Amino acid sequence: MAEQQHPLYASDRRVVDRLLQVRVPQDGDLVDAARLIHRYMGFPGASDLQENLDRAVNLWSLDREALQVRCRAIWAAGFRPGMDNADEAVGSGFDTGGKAETSI
Repeated sequence: MAEQQHPLYASDRRVVDRLLQVRVPQDGDLVDAARLIHRYMGFPGASDLQENLDRAVNLWSLDREALQVRCRAIWAAGFRPGMDNADEAVGSGFDTGGKAETSI
Protein backbone atom coordinates (compact mmCIF):
# COMPACT_ATOMS: atom_id res chain seq x y z
CA MET A 1 0.00 0.00 0.00
CA ALA A 2 1.37 3.42 -0.99
CA GLU A 3 1.83 6.13 1.62
CA GLN A 4 -0.68 8.95 1.63
CA GLN A 5 0.46 12.53 1.11
CA HIS A 6 -0.58 14.88 3.93
CA PRO A 7 -1.77 18.31 2.68
CA LEU A 8 0.49 20.11 5.20
CA TYR A 9 3.56 18.00 4.47
CA ALA A 10 5.62 20.77 2.80
CA SER A 11 5.19 23.31 5.60
CA ASP A 12 5.59 20.64 8.27
CA ARG A 13 8.78 19.41 6.58
CA ARG A 14 10.31 22.88 7.05
CA VAL A 15 9.38 22.87 10.75
CA VAL A 16 10.80 19.38 11.27
CA ASP A 17 14.03 20.32 9.49
CA ARG A 18 14.37 23.30 11.83
CA LEU A 19 13.64 21.15 14.89
CA LEU A 20 16.38 18.72 13.89
CA GLN A 21 18.88 21.60 14.14
CA VAL A 22 17.80 22.61 17.67
CA ARG A 23 20.05 21.40 20.47
CA VAL A 24 18.39 23.17 23.40
CA PRO A 25 14.68 23.45 22.66
CA GLN A 26 12.67 26.50 23.64
CA ASP A 27 9.00 26.21 24.61
CA GLY A 28 7.88 26.84 21.03
CA ASP A 29 10.12 24.05 19.73
CA LEU A 30 8.67 21.56 22.20
CA VAL A 31 5.12 22.61 21.36
CA ASP A 32 5.82 22.38 17.61
CA ALA A 33 7.23 18.87 17.99
CA ALA A 34 4.27 17.73 20.10
CA ARG A 35 1.65 19.17 17.76
CA LEU A 36 3.26 17.56 14.72
CA ILE A 37 3.61 14.22 16.47
CA HIS A 38 -0.08 14.43 17.29
CA ARG A 39 -0.98 15.47 13.72
CA TYR A 40 0.81 12.51 12.16
CA MET A 41 -0.01 9.90 14.81
CA GLY A 42 -1.71 7.06 12.97
CA PHE A 43 -1.40 8.83 9.61
CA PRO A 44 -0.61 6.27 6.87
CA GLY A 45 2.18 8.31 5.31
CA ALA A 46 4.90 10.87 5.95
CA SER A 47 6.97 8.18 7.65
CA ASP A 48 10.08 10.31 7.12
CA LEU A 49 8.52 13.16 9.13
CA GLN A 50 7.41 10.82 11.87
CA GLU A 51 10.90 9.29 12.16
CA ASN A 52 12.55 12.73 12.11
CA LEU A 53 10.23 14.01 14.85
CA ASP A 54 11.15 11.07 17.06
CA ARG A 55 14.83 11.71 16.32
CA ALA A 56 14.53 15.41 17.28
CA VAL A 57 12.77 14.56 20.54
CA ASN A 58 15.41 11.93 21.31
CA LEU A 59 18.17 14.48 20.64
CA TRP A 60 16.58 16.56 23.39
CA SER A 61 16.83 13.55 25.75
CA LEU A 62 13.05 13.20 25.84
CA ASP A 63 10.55 10.58 24.80
CA ARG A 64 6.97 11.22 23.69
CA GLU A 65 5.56 10.92 27.21
CA ALA A 66 8.11 13.35 28.68
CA LEU A 67 7.45 15.73 25.78
CA GLN A 68 3.71 15.67 26.53
CA VAL A 69 4.33 16.36 30.23
CA ARG A 70 6.57 19.32 29.37
CA CYS A 71 4.04 20.70 26.87
CA ARG A 72 1.15 20.46 29.32
CA ALA A 73 3.24 22.47 31.80
CA ILE A 74 4.16 25.01 29.11
CA TRP A 75 0.52 25.59 28.15
CA ALA A 76 -0.57 25.67 31.81
CA ALA A 77 1.99 28.43 32.42
CA GLY A 78 0.25 30.61 29.82
CA PHE A 79 2.28 29.90 26.69
CA ARG A 80 0.77 31.09 23.45
CA PRO A 81 2.27 30.65 19.95
CA GLY A 82 4.69 33.42 19.05
CA MET A 83 5.79 34.06 22.63
CA ASP A 84 9.35 32.85 21.93
CA ASN A 85 9.81 35.85 19.66
CA ALA A 86 9.50 39.08 21.66
CA ASP A 87 9.19 41.08 18.42
CA GLU A 88 6.04 39.17 17.55
CA ALA A 89 3.42 40.58 19.91
CA VAL A 90 0.08 38.87 20.15
CA GLY A 91 -2.89 41.15 20.68
CA SER A 92 -2.96 44.85 21.27
CA GLY A 93 -1.22 46.83 23.96
CA PHE A 94 -3.60 49.75 23.41
CA ASP A 95 -5.62 49.11 26.55
CA THR A 96 -2.69 48.39 28.88
CA GLY A 97 -1.49 51.94 29.36
CA GLY A 98 -3.72 52.90 32.21
CA LYS A 99 -7.10 54.55 32.55
CA ALA A 100 -9.52 53.91 29.75
CA GLU A 101 -11.13 56.97 28.24
CA THR A 102 -14.70 56.86 27.11
CA SER A 103 -16.67 59.26 25.03
CA ILE A 104 -20.42 59.46 24.63
